[in-house]
Amino acid sequence: MQTRNIRNLLALAAALVSAAWCQAPNPPVGEQKRPPMQQQRYRSKITVYDLAKHSASTLYEDDQTIIEAPNWMRDGKSLMVNRGGNLYKLPVTGEAKLEQIVLSPGTYRCNNDHDFSRDGKLLAFSANPPGARSSQVFLANADGSNAHGMVTTPDPSYFHGWSPDGKWMGFVAQRNGKFELFRVPVTGGDEQRLTSAGGYDDGIEYSPDGKWIYFNSNRGGVWRIWRIPPDGGGPGDAKAEKLTDNDLEDWFPHISPDGKQMLVFGFPKGTENHNGKMDGVQLRLMATPGAKVTLPAKMETLVTFYGGQGTINVNSWSPDSKKFAYVVYEPIEAGAGR
Repeated sequence: MQTRNIRNLLALAAALVSAAWCQAPNPPVGEQKRPPMQQQRYRSKITVYDLAKHSASTLYEDDQTIIEAPNWMRDGKSLMVNRGGNLYKLPVTGEAKLEQIVLSPGTYRCNNDHDFSRDGKLLAFSANPPGARSSQVFLANADGSNAHGMVTTPDPSYFHGWSPDGKWMGFVAQRNGKFELFRVPVTGGDEQRLTSAGGYDDGIEYSPDGKWIYFNSNRGGVWRIWRIPPDGGGPGDAKAEKLTDNDLEDWFPHISPDGKQMLVFGFPKGTENHNGKMDGVQLRLMATPGAKVTLPAKMETLVTFYGGQGTINVNSWSPDSKKFAYVVYEPIEAGAGR
């Protein structure tokens, strides 16, 4: 018994020495440990711009959770936004209150790429289902029912636009290490490639007459707006046409429902992607290009503000083409009340 006690005491002493050896050393006298970095918080301000009044007004604010990517619902009475991985309706008149659009069956963490079909009957959205490492493309009824996968490959895929006849869903996908444009039949089937020569293509959107697909690309070293025919750019994207050439980085072209105007989201020159939030982003308006493209295109700056990822990823024009919605982000100072 005594021998066992001695062994136990020796083992305990060894463990204490080992723990002391592995413990991190104390900081030098006078040196304080750095506090952990706090993630920047933002106030999300859903904003509506009225073209006739040349003014913007705030519809809804949220200090707690980032709100992104408003779509105007086809009845003109509400917006759809994503917040915390869910989709919500927000009335544009009356009480500004979020109402969740429940997607079923299944569980989804939605991102900021979603929109209704032109007739308002179907809802396309991008999300990560449980166990998925990247975004996939889904389709549901407008009320969120009958949700099912359309593009469920392991590589990232993001919905971005409906064809006006409702037969195609346009999406951006990373394939072989590059983000390019694709489409998939709404009835289901294999994805079809639309571009092949870009370094990074994004923001696919069909024109209301169905004659063109608009998108942004950094082919050529800077972000510009381009277009291709609806069946694709052809071999080497020979049919692709550049539409803008200016001093900003152009993203996410959005054509008004009447087809007359194109809204472009501009980042400060040299911004490599759209992932961050920053001051000095712009929303600019130009006439939708006709059959013949003239550069540089004449663009009118409507607003300059603090924004970025989530401001206006998807089409957000009102059905009557008189207004559009977007999100302004205001940085919240550290320590401000939650």
